[in-house]
Formats: sequence, structure tokens, C-alpha cells
Amino acid sequence: MIRIRIISPEAELFKGEAQAVFLPGTLGEFEVLPDHAPIISSLDKGEIKLRLEGGEMKVFAISSGFVRTGRGEMTVCVEL
Repeated sequence: MIRIRIISPEAELFKGEAQAVFLPGTLGEFEVLPDHAPIISSLDKGEIKLRLEGGEMKVFAISSGFVRTGRGEMTVCVEL
């Protein structure tokens, strides 16, 4: 599982764990799984999709942002 925190200037949108995260990178959508190599990436307009335990999907529409991941943790800063 990946520990995730999604924040915007207005509020914390999500704090929890997911099996996989799909992100709208500026060069195309990409997926982050547990034990992914550390990265920092900019995000484009699109949807962040979290696959939670049990297969449930949670979706957040964003206009831009960036993500940092490493050591089983991910922080996503977004504009809605």
C-alpha cells in the first residue's frame, strides 16, 4: 500500500492508503505502485484515480499540480 496525501490550497482532499495511483502527468498518464522509485513530476488537467483496498476507485478532478513520491509515501499538491 502507498500512503497518500492530496492537498489543495483550500483543503486536504484525501489522506489514506491506496494499492495504486493513476496521475495525469504533463507528458501523459502514469501509474504509481507500492515501492515505486522516488519521483517528482508536474501534473496536467485531468483526474487522479486511487485504487483503494478491495478494488474501490476514488477520483479527483484537477486543473494542475505536482506529485512527490518516495519511501512508500506520496504527496500530491493540486489546483482544482
